[in-house]
Amino acid sequence: MRNPFRFAATVCVCLLLTGCVSFGVRGKAVSRSLTGQPVKSANQLYAFFMANNPDADKAQVRRLAAYYVSEAYDEGINSDCAFVQMCLETGFLRFGGLVTPDMHNYCGLGSMDAEHPGERFATEQLGVRAHIQHLHAYATTSDVALNHELIDNRYKWVNPRGKAPTVFELAGTWASDRQYGAKLDALLSRLESF
Repeated sequence: MRNPFRFAATVCVCLLLTGCVSFGVRGKAVSRSLTGQPVKSANQLYAFFMANNPDADKAQVRRLAAYYVSEAYDEGINSDCAFVQMCLETGFLRFGGLVTPDMHNYCGLGSMDAEHPGERFATEQLGVRAHIQHLHAYATTSDVALNHELIDNRYKWVNPRGKAPTVFELAGTWASDRQYGAKLDALLSRLESF
């Protein structure tokens, strides 16, 4: 007589190996630490973005993904977290608030009201750099220096330095929205499958 447990185990293994059963397997986990190791390449960030806004300018999204990876690497910031924050802040480059596309302000720096629509940067890369520098102020202590020349005019106003080691502490500090960290966490969870 056959062993029913052995038969069931064999069937389960076969189904898993052939892909007929899924347990919600995702890609590699993405760190929520702002200074954690990123796991996504610029191509993966691009694919994630385009899945959420297929009408976006593909060349621009490729450039931005590459800038986020390189600028974040230079400053020790997690590019996965920074990129999804850009996606949240700009509505996947749809904008629609005080900040406009020509400002190259991808994180709402200084955007408060009609009189203070936000900071402006000359290029996409400088806009990304300012975003990364601002995250650097939130995520690191004052003894951690920047590698690029400071262009974030609001960097000095982050007090205390290092008050947001993860995306969760950005809620109520970077943004007044108490669900801000949870929104970033949800986007990072979606990014894991790319």
